[in-house]
Formats: sequence, structure tokens, C-alpha cells
Amino acid sequence: MSEISLSTMRHSAAHVMAAAVQSLWPDAKFDIGPSTEDGFYYDFDLEHRLTTDDLKDIEKVMKKMLGRQLPFVRREVSREEAQELFAAQGQNFKLSRLEDIPAGETVSLYSCGEFTDLCRGPHVEHSGQIGAVKLLSIAGSYFRGDEKNQMLQRIYGTAFASKEELQDYLTAIEEAKKRDHRRIGVEMDLFSTHEEIGPGLVCWHPQGARIRHIIETFWKAAHYAHGYEMLYTPHVGRAQLWETSGHLDFYREGMYSAMEIDGDPYYAKPMNCPFHIMVYQSRPRSYRELPCRWAELGTVYRYEKAGVLHGLLRVRGFTQDDAHIICTPEQIQAEIREVLRFSLYIWKCFGFKDIKAYLATRPAKAVGEPARWEQATASLREAVAAEGLQCEVDEGGGAFYGPKIDLKIKDALGREWQTTTIQFDFNLPQRFDISYIGNDGQKHQPYMVHRALLGSLERFFGILIEHYAGAFPTWLAPEQVRILPISEHFEEYAQTLAARLQARQIRVTVDLAADPIGGKIRRARGQRIPYLLIVGEKEAGSGQVAVRSRSQGEEGSCPVEEFITRIEKEIAEMA
Repeated sequence: MSEISLSTMRHSAAHVMAAAVQSLWPDAKFDIGPSTEDGFYYDFDLEHRLTTDDLKDIEKVMKKMLGRQLPFVRREVSREEAQELFAAQGQNFKLSRLEDIPAGETVSLYSCGEFTDLCRGPHVEHSGQIGAVKLLSIAGSYFRGDEKNQMLQRIYGTAFASKEELQDYLTAIEEAKKRDHRRIGVEMDLFSTHEEIGPGLVCWHPQGARIRHIIETFWKAAHYAHGYEMLYTPHVGRAQLWETSGHLDFYREGMYSAMEIDGDPYYAKPMNCPFHIMVYQSRPRSYRELPCRWAELGTVYRYEKAGVLHGLLRVRGFTQDDAHIICTPEQIQAEIREVLRFSLYIWKCFGFKDIKAYLATRPAKAVGEPARWEQATASLREAVAAEGLQCEVDEGGGAFYGPKIDLKIKDALGREWQTTTIQFDFNLPQRFDISYIGNDGQKHQPYMVHRALLGSLERFFGILIEHYAGAFPTWLAPEQVRILPISEHFEEYAQTLAARLQARQIRVTVDLAADPIGGKIRRARGQRIPYLLIVGEKEAGSGQVAVRSRSQGEEGSCPVEEFITRIEKEIAEMA
């Protein structure tokens, strides 16, 4: 079944679900029930508090309706007729949605069984075409997404053309649950959040902080190698700065007012770019100094509604792996090519090979000269083509201040994540009136490109945990080797081995707990450590180690130096 017809089928399934709810709870009030990328949902106002047991009952009614092959009947009515119908039923949410339909536009209703909905369609011909259906979960949702409005109950479901496709999807969901970064984060003691500190603010534990340090060290070294310089900027700035940048006009609701100092209001920074511009403006710049490639792991703070906070993936305080490129118009094409190549290199180092580009072009309302937009967009197109990337174009979908490329990666489960953004900005250079002295001795306005590569360290770490299910490649693992002495008699040998590995920059610990070796192995496996070295009388007497790897299990004994050479090669190859 094609994607379009699958969307139609899922939308139809949402109507059937609403009809089933109506048959079970006749007093239910209905809002909307659209299809989504993975299924569908419907929002209800019910006095009854829905439970997972209710989902089973609703599903039973739905399956009976699918078997009856109930037709979807469309009819066009006047606005007054629709108002009269929904008012008589007490369907206030439908009346509100009816007001959204512009005057003169067709008002259409769809009926399936006893249920009639305000809907533009399309739908399947009859309920028997819907295929395999599964209701998944219950959640709360505010009417129109506004937390000031009434809270409704939302049922999520999905539908596929066949039972086999549905089962494959449900299996993938179960695998995703096993890989949930929040669960693995607890199991591996990587990070935590606390109501006492504040929702959406992350504490990195020693093991998680170790991985972050590895990521940051690699990130900085790679940036220096590719011609970037590092900046460090404050966490707060005066209101005047954010007025000039436009953030207070366009983004005030997402900003935190940190404090008042000497009578001036200061805001916690939601973005790093105005600070980088201040560095640029600290002295006159010549065209000979350009391009400026400035990167920063800058922590920013943005207000997110409590309902959308999600582990590391949606937080209120996070560290952006930010960079800004300021260059001449003549340099822009080469710079875009380089930043895209660099981005792809970084992603492949972290094990992501399936990458797709999305290009957003000039919208109807935009700042900046059309010629600059054309040059910028052409630079993005050519960079994508040169790298042989798949690319979808969103014509007119760019921000008002410039076109952009978004890179989306696929993880081990085939899920797509939006990560890298390469964003032109014609707005901030104008607002801050930045310039350089050209070879003609005159002032010129440079091009400015924002580039977030990983997005943020928090979100990237969440993606990374789920991609590897916590079993990080050896070069990234916070603990690469754990030495397990069979008894206390071999602890001295284990400690000597650990010192030898540490001297070679290998991350190693020794388990000195008075537990049987089986318990030590189970504990280490739970921590997903790449290598376990088991030492007893045989190993201590021969200067060897018994190797147990995460991927292969028991591998037998080998000389210590042979093992060290092996793991050093693995780390060097970023495996």
C-alpha cells in the first residue's frame, strides 16, 4: 500500500476508533483524529478515565466494525447545518473547529456507522479496507495544544495493510523500549534529572561524563584539524544584546530572565550567535582574515513546556556544538562544501552511515538581497550534489533570514533523527551591522553561516545510547576493560595488569568484590563493557589473560601484550 493510501487508511482508522468510543461512552465529546507518520490518534473529553484495559475493549468493537465493512459516506453541508448538528450533540470542540473553516470554503462531513465527523477527508470506501489495527497508548493533551485550555484524553494507535507489517512494527516498538535511553541511563548510571534541581536540567554521572569528555575531546581535535578556532562565551547577556539580535521580539517566551545587575535586566542565553558576533566586532576585520570559523560547546537555556520534556532528547538546558562561519561572498561556496564534508565525516566516525539532506529555500517573506539568496541556495545545492547525498527540497520552507540544509541520520532501528543544521543568516549581519574591509579599501557585509553539527550534546548522547543500546564502541566506552580476579589470591596480579593498561591510556577497572566469578561477569555484562579479562592461577603463572568480549563471548587465553595491541588497534580505528 502506498504512503498516501496508508495515511488515508490510518485517518479512517481514527474515525472507526472514535465510533467505537462513542458506542462505549455515548456522552463522549470529540476533538480531532488525524493520521500521523506512524499511525493515528484521536482526542476525547470523557468523564471516564481511560485505562489500558479500555483499549482492549475499544479494539474489540473496532474489529467488529472492520468486519462489517461499514461505508464512509461523505456529504457537503452548509455551515448552519453543521452548527445545528454539532450543537444538538453538545460537540463544542467540533463547533470550535468549524469556526476555523474560512468563509466560502466547503464544509464536509463523513459518517461511518453511527459516528459523524467534521472532516475534509479523504477516507477509504469502507471499514473493511483498513487492514490490521492496534491501539498503543493513552496520553493527555490540551485542546489546541494550549496548556491554558481543557485537558483531553488522547488515544494513539496504528494501522497497516497486513498483520505481518503490523507485527514487524510492534516488534520494532518493543526493541525501541529496550533501547530507551532513559532506562539504559539508569542501568549504566550515566545521567539523571531531578525535580529538586528543575525539570529538563541534566546531571551527568561519572560514566556519562566520561563519554561526554571523549566526545568533546574528539570534537575539539577534529575542529582544530579542520581550521576552526574555539570560543568561550558567557551564559547570560544584557537585554540590549537580545533586543539587537531580535530574540526578545521573536523568542521572548522561550527565554529565561536570569537576573538584574546594576539596574539592567540580563537573560540566560538561548543561543550563542550574538556573542560570536560581539567577538567579531571587537576590532576591525580585513578580507585577508576571512573566513573566520569559530566553534563553541556553549550551554544554552530555552523554556520548553513540561509536557514535551523527554529524557535527554528534549531538555531546558543543553550544550550546543555550535559554530559560525563568517566569510566573503567569494568564499561561501567552498566553505559550504567543506562544512558539509566535515559534518559527514563526524557522523561516520560515530557510526552513522545512512544520512539524508533536506534543503529549505527562500520563503515569500525574507530579508536579504535576492541575489544573495540565490547564491546561498546554489551553494547548498551544489554541496549536497557533490557529496552524492539524497536530498529533498522544501521550496519556500527556509527561515526568513536564510536557506538551510538539515541532515537527518538513521539509527540502528531505522528511525530518522534531525541533527545537523547548516543555516545561512542574512538577518544578524544586518542587525549588528558587521563588516570587513575589502581589497578595495571599502566596507562590505560578510556572509554568516550557523552550523550545529551534533545538535546538542544531550540530545546526541540520547540518540547515541539508543543507537548502540548502551553497547558503545570500544573507543567511546567509558570503561573499556574490566579485570575480574577469580579470588583474592589474584588481586595483586589484577592490579598490576590494570596499571599496565592504564599506562597505555586504556580505561580499565578491577572488580575486587568478594563475589563468585559468575556474579562478577553478570554485573559487568549489565554495564556493557567491551572486554572482560578473567585472571586466575593459570593466567597469573603464565603472564596471560582469559579474554571474554562483549561481541564474541569467551575467546580463550592470550599474552597480555597481544591483548593490548589488539585493543589499541580497535581504539585507533574508532571501532
